[in-house]
Amino acid sequence: MMLKCFPDRKITIDNQQFLYFGGTSYLGIATHKGFQKNLFKSIKKWGTFYGSSRNSNIKLTIYNKFESFFSKQIESEDSLVVSSGTMAGRLTVDFLARKNTSFYHYPKTHPSVLGKNSKPLYIDGKLHPNLVNQTTEEIVITTDAVLALEVLPTSFTFLNDISDTKKITLLIDESHSLGIVGKNGNGIFSFISDKKIHRKIMVSSLGKGLGLSGGIIASDATFINKIKSETLFISASGANPAYLETYLKTKKIYTKQQQKLKTNLTYFYSKLKPTKQLFFNERYPVIYSTETEIYQKLKEQGIVISNFKYPNYKGKMSRIVLTANHKKKDLDKLAKVLNIIFC
Repeated sequence: MMLKCFPDRKITIDNQQFLYFGGTSYLGIATHKGFQKNLFKSIKKWGTFYGSSRNSNIKLTIYNKFESFFSKQIESEDSLVVSSGTMAGRLTVDFLARKNTSFYHYPKTHPSVLGKNSKPLYIDGKLHPNLVNQTTEEIVITTDAVLALEVLPTSFTFLNDISDTKKITLLIDESHSLGIVGKNGNGIFSFISDKKIHRKIMVSSLGKGLGLSGGIIASDATFINKIKSETLFISASGANPAYLETYLKTKKIYTKQQQKLKTNLTYFYSKLKPTKQLFFNERYPVIYSTETEIYQKLKEQGIVISNFKYPNYKGKMSRIVLTANHKKKDLDKLAKVLNIIFC
């Protein structure tokens, strides 16, 4: 279905209005009037886009300012903003893959951080045998901070069982956690600590919870400086500078929207009856369902959710998303319909 405007808490399809519980605008930033007002001011200062290399002789101060602020926020030594989350993932993976390094991926890891010849972290429920042998080698393990079809942050206890002979680089995609998970929405990057980890790298889209145009890579300063020398980074345009400045000027808006989302989650989950066919976490704004007909059943009741074929899943993914912009009456209706469907 094709829409003529951004889908917020309501959408219109074939002249019929529906409540919308889909997408990834968890904090509702994309349609927030205060954020938009600040963005319009920033556009007047920085233009609609800056299509130049970050290595150009003419550089914009906002990039360094944003990166410095963001690094302190998530407790990373350094960071680098790029044009998209996918760009952040591919740039990082391609750089790591040039070394004779073995890649392993957690189940359901996003395609943007999958190495070309990546091996599964688990085989038949057990760690890949290469991870527990005594061969000394460098390895890269990739995963999402919160995996699709999951509602809790990924557990890294598996690191305890990996052989001490492995030099581990851990690559985490925070696209569906940044802004909404962890202290002040800072994600889980700063909380991951294990003596076996040689290097920790975070990549993420800025366009979901944060509602910004761009992507981010965060790690130690040595690694970030190496990425800055990559041909793909040098030859590509940077993220939209107007969005970066707007983010720095609207932290109070983000804090308010984060609190509104928390309030909505507490309210909604107090109304929803537990069922084995719905997977949810009361602190996370996404609900997954195993009911194949849930999309149609909800649509018949005036509710539209995300329902599409994801690259690394067998069937369609049914995803119910709660946002900071939903009103209590929206949440009441969704809870009532779900309770009837799964009674």
